[in-house]
Amino acid sequence: MSQSEQRMRETLQELPSGLLGSGSVPETQQQSLPETQQQSSLGQQAVEAKNAQKTELQGRQTSGKYTLNDFHILRTLGTGSFGRVHLVRSNHNGRFYAMKVLKKRTIVKLKQVEHTNDERRMLSIVSHPFIIRMWGTFQDAEQVFMIMDYIEGGELFSLLRKSQRFPNPVAKFYAAEVCLALEYLHAHEIIYRDLKPENVLLDKNGHVKITDFGFAKYVPDVTFTLCGTPDYIAPEVVSTKPYNKSVDWWSFGILIFEMLAGYTPFYDSNTMKTYENILNAQLQFPPFFHADVQDLLSQLITRDLSKRLGNLQNGSEDVKNHPWFSEVVWEKLLCRNIETPYEPPVHAGQGDTSQYDRYPEEENSYGAEGDDPHHDLFAEF
Repeated sequence: MSQSEQRMRETLQELPSGLLGSGSVPETQQQSLPETQQQSSLGQQAVEAKNAQKTELQGRQTSGKYTLNDFHILRTLGTGSFGRVHLVRSNHNGRFYAMKVLKKRTIVKLKQVEHTNDERRMLSIVSHPFIIRMWGTFQDAEQVFMIMDYIEGGELFSLLRKSQRFPNPVAKFYAAEVCLALEYLHAHEIIYRDLKPENVLLDKNGHVKITDFGFAKYVPDVTFTLCGTPDYIAPEVVSTKPYNKSVDWWSFGILIFEMLAGYTPFYDSNTMKTYENILNAQLQFPPFFHADVQDLLSQLITRDLSKRLGNLQNGSEDVKNHPWFSEVVWEKLLCRNIETPYEPPVHAGQGDTSQYDRYPEEENSYGAEGDDPHHDLFAEF
């Protein structure tokens, strides 16, 4: 184990007092829209997010379309089946952003056009302290591009992988912030559908940012699409039944289980066996799980939709009012007015990439011109 990993392990074990109920306001992270628009303070943003629960969701104004010439690409932050995410710097204000690049041909081939457009649409209208912010989009003849906040602290997955599992208060902190993000999305009829540690980022102060809205969808009623990551998919999705926001609360339970145990409850190296376990296997807890978290997870990871917390008459309030969350001061948490259990070792400023893995850089065709048979499929970009 490296010295940095040992320090991180010690940080997680020596938790600050008053973790969930007190603490000074952390330094707010100011971000600028490439060119003109300034981000409001995160405290004010939290208040606005709370008020927005009661109003109709509306799109944010942006300063117009961008082009590749507005940004300088620095390095790759992550890769996937459809493309890459790069750290970029604005040529106008000098700030750092994450640029997600997806290949049109691959999107079309894998029949993910609707999901890609849904991701752009959802990110263009959501605004919450614990959800990543998208500033704008554009396209060339071969790719679509999304410009988003760069979150310096890296993935929750990386932290969990290094620490193996989290102490109860640490898992509770991250779960509580994720809960508020889900509550916000569900209040606006948006199902997230891909909750997992890889899609939870940590900002420089240690607060969460939900990212990757590739499976997010506006669903006022029910939907049928089979999508998500196998370990976290709810049984009603696996069995191709109509489903609603309930699937996110199942995944939320799986996330809490994994943070505390270091593994997911229904995993098998054979994906079909994983699905079989999701449908039929009994939920078994490690002996070190506290009784209250066992009770919470038994009510989240349940196949009976009439008993699943978050899917009942009181919605997310049933989750927030569960005894496992009894120490959480939700209003303070929403305003980020609570000390975080872990502050990522980000020391080189906003463009610090020390918390991200290195990927080999490749030649790209960004900015390609010419014939584009797929342009109209991505007209909103």
